[in-house]
Amino acid sequence: MKRYNVAIVGATGMVGIEMKKILEERKFPIKELRLLASERSKGKKLEFSGKALLVEGLDENSFTGIDFALFSAGASISKKFAPKAVEAGAIVIDNSSAFRMNKDIPLVAPEVNLPALKLHQGIIANPNCSTIQLVLILKPIHDYARIKRIVVSTYQSVSGWGKEAVEQLWQETSEISKTRNPKVKVADRALPYQIAFNLIPQIDIFLNNGYSKEEMKIVHETRKIMQDDSIAITATTVRVPVLVGHTEVVNIETQNKLSAAVTKEILKEAPGVKIVDDLNKLQYPMPIDVAEKDDVFVGRIREDESIPNGINLLVVGDNLRKGAALNAVQIAEELIK
Repeated sequence: MKRYNVAIVGATGMVGIEMKKILEERKFPIKELRLLASERSKGKKLEFSGKALLVEGLDENSFTGIDFALFSAGASISKKFAPKAVEAGAIVIDNSSAFRMNKDIPLVAPEVNLPALKLHQGIIANPNCSTIQLVLILKPIHDYARIKRIVVSTYQSVSGWGKEAVEQLWQETSEISKTRNPKVKVADRALPYQIAFNLIPQIDIFLNNGYSKEEMKIVHETRKIMQDDSIAITATTVRVPVLVGHTEVVNIETQNKLSAAVTKEILKEAPGVKIVDDLNKLQYPMPIDVAEKDDVFVGRIREDESIPNGINLLVVGDNLRKGAALNAVQIAEELIK
């Protein structure tokens, strides 16, 4: 079997660490793994396949001999260094928002729009974490009944923001358990408000239309992946005090009638999807059960009684895994095939 040189950009971040873990778990055919990060992380050691690998500082010469470069270090880093990686001969799979809406760059969830990979010119965009788990559910429903409109509300974990938000949640929770009064200074917060025992109805900055950037990412990315701009989509995104796992409450209006029973049959056959839906046994998807799982879980499947052709469902996925790292590795695996 041919082996490949792989670089992870942002190797010490939460998604970068998950990428490294998944490459090892799935026995990706690696000849050399190059861990790249900022100067402050340079010199750290991370374990891979029983060996301690040194983290290198990222620069313009970091991609010599690299076949696949998995980026997860933010849009500004991707814009600067992804073209350099392509020039050096690497295929870039980018987890940031830098290239997602570029019409010449494919935005890919392999289970949904795999043929788009053939259009790449060196860079492939990984969708937003909340978009990935959503489109895995939407695609088979759209193929069967044609979706007219989607209303989605997301409840997204702190790990979607990063290490600092995770630490804020732990710190605030610890202080509340002792004193019932979190003392985290505003200047030390990763998030704009207390997140422990609270919900924050903002993810990313607000735009002129009153929606957040995260909400509009879901709208635009879903249409691009589904290759259908006629689908009406509206989204509300909320940050919740959960460590890992994004939850989405989804209302779908279709052109053709779709019963709850038929929806379950359709989703049973959908790749990357697991149905957890037995109300008699109180079984439904929850973040605590989805953490470190590859599949996107779906449940609470029921017909919307307020409109003729509507379905309600609940979608939960590990945002670090299928929502980011796993999807990127799956893209690389498909390119090898």
